[in-house]
Amino acid sequence: MCDTCGCGEFAVRTIDVNERLLASNAAQAEHNRAHLAERKIFAINLMGTPGAGKTALLEATIAKWRGSRRIAVIEGDQATDRDSARIRAAGATACQVETGLGCHLDAHQIHDAIHHLNLGAGDLLFIENVGNLVCPALFDLGERLRVVVTSPTEGADKPLKYPPMFRAAHVVVLNKCDLIPYVPFELDEWTEYVGAINSHARIIKTSALSGEGVGALLAEIDDLRQPFSASISA
Repeated sequence: MCDTCGCGEFAVRTIDVNERLLASNAAQAEHNRAHLAERKIFAINLMGTPGAGKTALLEATIAKWRGSRRIAVIEGDQATDRDSARIRAAGATACQVETGLGCHLDAHQIHDAIHHLNLGAGDLLFIENVGNLVCPALFDLGERLRVVVTSPTEGADKPLKYPPMFRAAHVVVLNKCDLIPYVPFELDEWTEYVGAINSHARIIKTSALSGEGVGALLAEIDDLRQPFSASISA
């Protein structure tokens, strides 16, 4: 019934729940970004499909930077702490976030996880998002860098089929590149599709298994980190 005059007419209101959800997340993400910048912590949102090799790349990163970088990882999965156990075994601090039915991490979860980590000035914080090429692209977590990991076994057409994810990336990693000779995958076609969706993304080919390209990826991260480091030192 109409609340104002009691005329018997029904009042219709439309509430855009998705818009409110994203607005709340965006506000929390900005808080996270400011909180991390104040502490000189550089956060990287690592996204991609299940099985693309995100955790394996993190293990290779930890091994490569052991002794020269302090690394912490927030692991997002619907269930189990298997990935965070792998990260700890590799030598880095980890905090597991189990999302249950959730298909992505959000900024509120990252805020809570940050306070469970002993982060120091100059640390690198990797956030391994839930394996998914859709939802994680929509949720800012307060990161400074977005890295999307894919693999040849997924096919060359994924940038065209999931454009928001690839459009959001600063770096696109083709992991498991050692499999290219053995699967139906056209590298030139894939590269063309990535460029059509996001001409500014830097493309790196890696194999976490062999170590190929891992050094190039870390050099790319360091290069993209420089403006951040300069701004917080000013």
